[in-house]
Amino acid sequence: MIRMSRLEELIAELCPDGVEFIPINNCVEKTKNIKWTDNNDAEFQYIDLTSVDRETHQIAEAQTINAENAPSRAQQIVQSGDVLLGTTRPMLKRYCLIGDEFNNQICSTGFCVLRANENIALQKWIYYQIASTEFFTHVEKYQKGASYPAISDAEVKSFRIPLPPLPVQREIVRILDNFTELTAELTAELTAELTARKKQYEYYRDELIRFNSNVPMVRLGEISTAMYRGSGIKRNEVTNDGIPCVRYGEIYTTYNVWFDTCVSHTHMGSKTFEHGDILFAITGESVEDIAKSCAYVGHEKCYAGGDIVVMKHNQNPKFIAYALSTVEAQIQKSKGKVKSKVVHSSIPALKEIQIPVPPLEEQERIVAILDRFDTLTNDLSSGLPAEIEARRKQYEYYRDKLLTFKEKSS
Repeated sequence: MIRMSRLEELIAELCPDGVEFIPINNCVEKTKNIKWTDNNDAEFQYIDLTSVDRETHQIAEAQTINAENAPSRAQQIVQSGDVLLGTTRPMLKRYCLIGDEFNNQICSTGFCVLRANENIALQKWIYYQIASTEFFTHVEKYQKGASYPAISDAEVKSFRIPLPPLPVQREIVRILDNFTELTAELTAELTAELTARKKQYEYYRDELIRFNSNVPMVRLGEISTAMYRGSGIKRNEVTNDGIPCVRYGEIYTTYNVWFDTCVSHTHMGSKTFEHGDILFAITGESVEDIAKSCAYVGHEKCYAGGDIVVMKHNQNPKFIAYALSTVEAQIQKSKGKVKSKVVHSSIPALKEIQIPVPPLEEQERIVAILDRFDTLTNDLSSGLPAEIEARRKQYEYYRDKLLTFKEKSS
């Protein structure tokens, strides 16, 4: 006789014919906004979009605010157990579960607040549902906007979730909590080792590109033969075929120091880039990362999306890209920028960035060294990054499988 697991026993007993699927809106309660006029003397912890860590899904930092200095978006009162989902650029997956330490505090209107009606749905049942692959497929379909996409609270809450009996929810949550904790521990060990290797690589890279006074520091405006902005490519204009293209967000999320193949295509572009060009993302979320850049070393003519600046030049493209990724270059990119909802750079600011420019032969020698080191550290096809990615995919597969139910026929 084959013995069933506790979960299998519960499903066989309580929902053998499937479960009802209902919109999230039908299993959450209404939330309230703060009345600042009634809280003149009170202080609160404020959770904005960048407070939520995208990897750990924890609140990494919060700002103390009061009625006098509260940002205009500081409106929503959150309670312990609430699920927050960042609805601005939602595919960045800024979501979290509010802990006791943030009970009755304030979050940005850039979050959709989901407060479970625990008579029908557990808090963590909602949390794991909005973490699922299927949910973010829904988000990608219904978000709107090109350079700064967003999804409405109504569209978030329209997503239909399976609603098994509470004992089944409770058992699945217990399993996923344990699996999440185990995966986090293993991933943290791998990430710590990878971080150490990256720091070693960054130190070595910066030392290789730090020259003595015999090598001139040159402004990008002096070595650029042309510098121009791309044109907007909307998400719904990205296709499976057509002309290769890059949208500015992909420079942050997809491409490293250099790349030779585009992940996106379109039929709607107008501004192009080609082999050897440097691409800058001139809109971003943080001062520290603004104007991230990379070199294109492929051989197709491609379209550049909006909020990208293309720089043409006659230097070694990989060397320029490596030089622009150094700590010193990033400090220059960040200079004068102000942290707000969106951080911007510009062509005039980029032209003022200075990098060392040795002879082409020396550029080539340094590129050969750094390419080998960069591959060891960052290549997702081997080593620690691949193992971290494999554990993440294993976790997501197991989570999604546990959350999958047959829909009960009406």
